[in-house]
Amino acid sequence: MKTERMIDASNVPAERHRLYEDALAILTGTLIMSLGVIIYSKAMLLTGSTSGLALLLQYATGAQFWLVFSLINLPFYVLAVKRLGWMFALRTFLAVTLVALFSKLTAGWVEFARLDPIYATIVGGGLMGTGLLILFRHRTGLGGINILAIYLQEKFGIRAGYFQLAVDLAILAAAFFVLPPANLVLSVVGAAVVNMTLAINHKPGRYAGVT
Repeated sequence: MKTERMIDASNVPAERHRLYEDALAILTGTLIMSLGVIIYSKAMLLTGSTSGLALLLQYATGAQFWLVFSLINLPFYVLAVKRLGWMFALRTFLAVTLVALFSKLTAGWVEFARLDPIYATIVGGGLMGTGLLILFRHRTGLGGINILAIYLQEKFGIRAGYFQLAVDLAILAAAFFVLPPANLVLSVVGAAVVNMTLAINHKPGRYAGVT
């Protein structure tokens, strides 16, 4: 009879990410995130954080997502530099720029003849959550609430996904005057999908990679 041996992850030294691994992660994460944003934009759904705010402003004003997303993230780079360091701020600036660029380009790369709203809610939310997860594991955020969420988790152990869920619900409440009721309900479900993806998979100690 074999005896199972438990491995204490806290005693295993973290393996530092190589530069090319960080680069590939940022590229992959932003591409996945951008596809999720395009799906939500096509279905007129809303997510949370700064990307959700950018989508809300797009619906309300007609401004393009990539431009609004870039502009509203500018003030949060100060927090990134002060609290999480220059390298994190630079990676975040790169990620925000890539999401803005890819969201603009993806609209021309992908075209939906038909997009079921419920499917869009689940798949689009899952894509955005996965994209954020990849970026978080390489110490990269997407500005705004993502920066604050990572800071609170690293300093105080507050789960990033749960914190973002609370903030995202507040943002979704502001969409009451912009979105139809059915789209608003689906957006709440989508926010839960995004943040539960993070809450389940981005727990402290579960992933030991270091950038």
